[in-house]
This record gives sequence, C-alpha cells and structure tokens, in this order.
Amino acid sequence: MRAAIYRAYRGPIEIESVPDPEPAPDGVVLRVEANGICRSDWHGWVGHDPDIVLPHVPGHEIAGVVEEVGRGVRRWRRGDRVSVPFIAGCGRCRRCLAGDQQVCPRQFQPGFHGWGGFAERVALRRADLTLAPLPEEMDFVTAASLGCRFATSFRAVQAQGRVTAGDWVAVHGCGGVGLAAIMIARALGANVVAVDIRDEALKLGRRAGAGWTVNARRSGSVPEAIREITGGGVHVSLDALGHGETCFNSVSSLRRRGRHVQIGLMTGEHRRAGVPWERVIGWELELLGSHGLQAWEYDRMLRMAASGAVDLASLVTRTVTLEEGVKILRGMDDYAVLGVNVIDRFG
Repeated sequence: MRAAIYRAYRGPIEIESVPDPEPAPDGVVLRVEANGICRSDWHGWVGHDPDIVLPHVPGHEIAGVVEEVGRGVRRWRRGDRVSVPFIAGCGRCRRCLAGDQQVCPRQFQPGFHGWGGFAERVALRRADLTLAPLPEEMDFVTAASLGCRFATSFRAVQAQGRVTAGDWVAVHGCGGVGLAAIMIARALGANVVAVDIRDEALKLGRRAGAGWTVNARRSGSVPEAIREITGGGVHVSLDALGHGETCFNSVSSLRRRGRHVQIGLMTGEHRRAGVPWERVIGWELELLGSHGLQAWEYDRMLRMAASGAVDLASLVTRTVTLEEGVKILRGMDDYAVLGVNVIDRFG
C-alpha cells in the first residue's frame, strides 16, 4: 500500500510502498476513505510526542471501511463504515469502567501509538471498544472531522464547559477545532465571540455561528475587547489553539466563577504557560482540560449533527491528495491552514 512515512523528527515525509497491515486479534484493518490533517499530527512530526516510534505514518482523523477483522472482534464485519475516535481505552481500568476512556492511562492513539491514516490502509486495535458506526447519509470526508476536532470540541463545550443557552462563550483560535467549538456552542444557544489573528479565519468563525469577532493582532487587549462586548466577561472561554498567549487571554476573558477549557495542545515552549493566578483564586475560576470523546458518546454527537443544529460538512474547506496532504502537514507551523483539510485520494 502507499503511505506517507517519516524516519526522523522534522525529517522528510516520503510517499512509499509499504506492506499491507494485518489485523491484531482484537483489531481490524480499515481501507482509509478520508483522513483529516490536524495540527496534532504536526506536533508529532516535530517531536513533541514522546510516544511516537520511528519510522512513523501520521494521521488520526480517520474514516473508512472495515476490510479485515481479527479473530477476537465481535462488533464489526467486513464492509462496515466507521469513524475512528482518536483515543482507544483499554476497557479494563477504573477510568474505562467509569466511562472515561478518554483519560485511560493505557490508551492507544492511532497515528501516535501506532501507524495512522496517511495511508491506503490502517490497522486499529481494540476495535470492539472504540470504533463508531457511521450513518449511511454521512460521507467519509465529512466524517473525517469527527474523530478528533469535532469530537474534542463536543466534549469541551457541553461536558467540560457545561455551556447552556444564553451563556457568553469565547473561542480563541478559529482553526478546525475552534470552528467546531463555535458551531456546537451556538447550537446549544450560547452567544459566541470568535478570536483569531486572521480576518479570513474570523469570517469562517462568523459562518460557524459567532455573533462577534475580535482580531487579536489589531486589538490592544483581547480580554478587554471581550469584556466590552459581553458586559463583563464570558461564562466559558476555550483556548482552541494551544499557545501561551491564547491560554492567558482565555483565562483573563472570564467573568467571575467562569470556566476556561484548554483544548489546544500546550507543547514545546508553551508547556509551562503563565496563568493569572490571582484572578483564578479571587474570582473562583475553573481551569479544565478536554481530551477527545468517548466512543459511547458518539451517538449523542451524531444526533446533534442529524438534527441539523450543526453543519459538519461546512468545516471542510479543502480536499487533497496524499501528496498534497504531506505538504500541508509540513507547513502547519505558520498557522496558515483555514478550516479542515482532508485527504480523500490515496492512490
């Protein structure tokens, strides 16, 4: 099969012919129909994830068709259409038994702990626990945004952020995950403020449902601009980028007893980003992380999509070949990608 593979961090990513994968006893092999290109894959390529073993094939926003089934798999058959949550829990630990597979200490992440979807086929472990069926009416390109960006935003907004109708919500960063967060918050009845440094991204934020926008490059102070718009600050603020400045601004944008949700990965120089702790303490603010979505929650997320409350397809701004996808991945350090780009041609 054809796959995009790298053998060194920040090294060349080459399209090569590699052996077809075989299913593990508890796993399946998927024919990859679509794979989203996510900044998390860029973090892996530059060496921010110590779990990646080289050589490596990236890609964790996978949608496809089951081609082969391991002998221990019970839920899936050849020909099944599936989406792939990017976190597979072990199914046996306390966290998994409590329904919190997204924080399983023995989790498996395709595209990080094993080869991913920048390939014609991918082998996935723990299939009975983690794969999610795709409705027939959802195309694979649209489904490729589910496994990471939309699913992560769904949990961040409704479970961690606890957003309800009438809340003020700020979303810092209008990439794929930020646009999904805007869309979901608006569907829940919130008033949404979108923040970015690019006017083109802010236009996408308005299309996703933001009623107000702040250009962080031109604004003297993002928190002050948000407080002016909202009359004192937001109930919930989400850092959808993962940067010291956006994290600080997100926390500083909150009103008293507000909630900050960190979605964007804080890696490299941003691992120890500063937080206005005097405000966190004095205003009783909540700081929350959000890491993926459990497979058993996919049905609720898909019901939201089926209701028409969100338009998943509108998140996808471009479909590309495997070769084009490699170029996009390598260039993600400049934050220039708009919306969700999806590989849908692998041959």
